[in-house]
Amino acid sequence: MSNQPTSAAEARARVTELARAARICMLTTIALDGRQVSRPMGLQEAEFDGDLWFFAYADSAKVRQLRVNPEVNVAFSDQKHHAWVSISGTATEGFDRARAERLWNPLLKAWFPDGLDTPGLTLIKVHASSAEYWDSPSSTVVNLLGYAKAAATGQPPEVGESHQVTF
Repeated sequence: MSNQPTSAAEARARVTELARAARICMLTTIALDGRQVSRPMGLQEAEFDGDLWFFAYADSAKVRQLRVNPEVNVAFSDQKHHAWVSISGTATEGFDRARAERLWNPLLKAWFPDGLDTPGLTLIKVHASSAEYWDSPSSTVVNLLGYAKAAATGQPPEVGESHQVTF
């Protein structure tokens, strides 16, 4: 049975669902020397219109990098649900107190000790332009058996389906 979405709206909803379930991602920016640089980030919100929100320090390398080149990638891996999402988009940075209050989670105090009053606190908004996701409906045991079969037969394993989404 296929997990193929039947509409663009369903595909966007699936990307959002997968990103929300994973929560932790790798945000990739372009360094000033052209290298791609990735670091873990905690997703605060994913909206169905394709916006992802993160807290950061305004003077951090990632924020300096996205000010120069706003093209970013956000990659999620959800091992529990055997799903992966790669989202390409454009990032902007700025502090909006009302939005920050809506997004704030007490666990963030570990990184921002003064809460919303932490000096230099800002928000990163990534507006998705496209995404690709891989969704494997099988359990880990079924996937491992598939890999073992592939190794024995020389045929690639069936690891799920890939879908591309445009926002």
